[in-house]
Amino acid sequence: MGSRPAYADAAQRVGSAIATNRLGLVYGGGRVGLMGVVADATLAGGGPVVGVIPDPLATKEVAHRGVTELIVVPGMHERKAKMAERAAGFLTLPGGVGTLEEFFEIITWAVLGLHRKPIGILNVDGYFDSLLAFLDDSVAQGFVRPAHRELMVVSDNPETLVANLLDHTMPPVGRRWIESDET
Repeated sequence: MGSRPAYADAAQRVGSAIATNRLGLVYGGGRVGLMGVVADATLAGGGPVVGVIPDPLATKEVAHRGVTELIVVPGMHERKAKMAERAAGFLTLPGGVGTLEEFFEIITWAVLGLHRKPIGILNVDGYFDSLLAFLDDSVAQGFVRPAHRELMVVSDNPETLVANLLDHTMPPVGRRWIESDET
């Protein structure tokens, strides 16, 4: 849940905003942490929730058994692929190394032209300020193209971020590097 109550509050507001906007949630399938809070809030608001969880985690009773649909996959690679396939967009909340790994993979897939889905960052209490500064510095140093930095919609307000993702059009990222069937 993190060290600040604001994180769980923001996660609850994300789930409520998803349901209020008549959207569904596709997420990692757990009942614990912020992802469990988002799932519960989405369900409480009447939104459908699809959980995708690797078998090793599901068998350790971490799986959220109250979701609309629970998909158990063999491992983490299949989990990320299935979530990306089913999702209409991506929203990153404060989290640990797994959250960062998934965030960067989704950004990388967008840069490579493998998807054109909106990508959001919920910057609760400045949690992602350092990451955003790092990405800005990477642009300044010539390692990240400005168009790639613009792929991210950032807000500290859950309701605003969900609404902005709904209206967001992905900017062009240049030439397509590879085709989907080459991954």
